[in-house]
Amino acid sequence: LYAAATGMAAQQRSLDVVADNLANAEVSGFKRARATFAALGERLGTAFTGTARSFEQGKVEPSGGPFDLALDGPGFFCVERDGRHAFTRDGAFARAADGSLRNDAGWRLSGVRVPPNAISATVAPDGSVRAVLTNGDERALGSIRIVSFSAPERLASLGSSLYGESIASGRPQPVRPGADSATHVVFGALERSNVSIVESMMAILEAQRAYEANAKGVQAADEMQRIANNLHRS
Repeated sequence: LYAAATGMAAQQRSLDVVADNLANAEVSGFKRARATFAALGERLGTAFTGTARSFEQGKVEPSGGPFDLALDGPGFFCVERDGRHAFTRDGAFARAADGSLRNDAGWRLSGVRVPPNAISATVAPDGSVRAVLTNGDERALGSIRIVSFSAPERLASLGSSLYGESIASGRPQPVRPGADSATHVVFGALERSNVSIVESMMAILEAQRAYEANAKGVQAADEMQRIANNLHRS
């Protein structure tokens, strides 16, 4: 009875994770997750141990945003807010009044500030940023900071596409994007999530069937206990 009940709880957790993947399928830079489990002793049931996130590359598509960025290859953008640091693959940024590039949640892209007299900006594959000013001059604005982790799947989730450093993930290591690197910065584009709708629907069906099978196990155990109680009374 207990083994089947923990199996039902495990499949419910799995459904919750898949549902979260589907809910964020259209979020730029989102990475799908899967539920992980461990056995409780021998034939004692299943315990939910957390989620494992896949950082497989998503499709990079032109977005038309004047400050949109995408990473083609491993790595993360570094963002800051209220003295905190975080990391993301979501490059949907817009220029704020102070010249910083920020996402919808107010996180600021590290390493770059666009002056108010800039009429346009470009970002090279190596992350270097240049702007054209109102007087026609062109100015270098610095480079976008990109980092990687030895175990990115162990990063702490801070939101749908925002992550924080953890002991298990390791320290952030600088990445130099460009022609001689596996990572390139793509300007005017966004990375789509790596969620597959078809695979997610198949995972839902699989979890539902497993849930129903465990529910039948609970019913069978309950019936066995009812028969045993009746035998004891008689």
